Amino acid sequence: MNKNVTSWSWSLLTLLILFALGTGLWIATKKIDYTWRWNRVPQYFVYLNEDAIVVPADARVEKVDVVGESANVTVLTEYDETLTYKVDADNVSVYQDETLFEGDTIGYIAEWRAGPLLVGLWTTLWLSAAASVFGLIIGLVTGLCRVSSNTTLRQLSVIYVELIRGTPLLVQIFIFYFFLGTVLDISRIVAGISALAIFAGAYVAEIIRAGIQSIPKGQMEAARSLGMNVPQAMIHIILPQAFKRTLPPLAGQFISLIKDSSLVSVIAITDLTKSGREVITSTFATFEIWFIVALLYLLLTLSLSQVIAWVERRLAVSD
Repeated sequence: MNKNVTSWSWSLLTLLILFALGTGLWIATKKIDYTWRWNRVPQYFVYLNEDAIVVPADARVEKVDVVGESANVTVLTEYDETLTYKVDADNVSVYQDETLFEGDTIGYIAEWRAGPLLVGLWTTLWLSAAASVFGLIIGLVTGLCRVSSNTTLRQLSVIYVELIRGTPLLVQIFIFYFFLGTVLDISRIVAGISALAIFAGAYVAEIIRAGIQSIPKGQMEAARSLGMNVPQAMIHIILPQAFKRTLPPLAGQFISLIKDSSLVSVIAITDLTKSGREVITSTFATFEIWFIVALLYLLLTLSLSQVIAWVERRLAVSD
């Protein structure tokens, strides 16, 4: 059978399976009599906010000057104070010589603002990035300690790795926030980043250790014979080779960290997951919001996967 025909047959089977899954989801929602409200989702990414401009005291409108899309409204207060307010030309609520009382609305200023889902996405992004950087540093140091000839460093690194990998991340977040946060007086943001970084660092340490130990011992011996000391050989010879070998598992760990960052919502950090829950409580659009939240996490992880794949290709060229 032609290879192209076989490939198209399997691709068609894939499409049929995806279609069957989509149909099953649609039938399931019909059975529970759920009304989809996708039209309400965009406003939780960006929305047009209108701020009312009010007079602080009784006043009279002196002048209304319209300049393009804006209007300058000048009022004379009861204290003979002249005030000028800039509002949108389409949202002016007063006219010249009108008498105003304290708290009356002069007009509105409309501006686009980021919605809760966009704000939560940004929080998740920078929170994960910060935790990844610190986790990589912690993991690199711990991984080097794991292969060190110093017994104390090796034993302490083993205790750290086993302790962190043997306890749930959620429990660690609670300990960092409620115990260390109280004792050291740190904010929930610092507690969240610290918990994620230390958790990721334990796994990164094992990845680094495995990468270093996969390099033939002859590489270190050759570097020492050229006059390098151990740190120089590790930095210039061993670690660059180990980095290439550990890149795929490191990428998997950091992708997992992006998803694990959703747990910081339990300590009231308004990340993407918490923002999604807040939107659901006000709209009851449960399925739509959770699908959107899942899609946003998927976009983050796929983007990181593409970046890592590009780095791998570049490193492969250098080989």
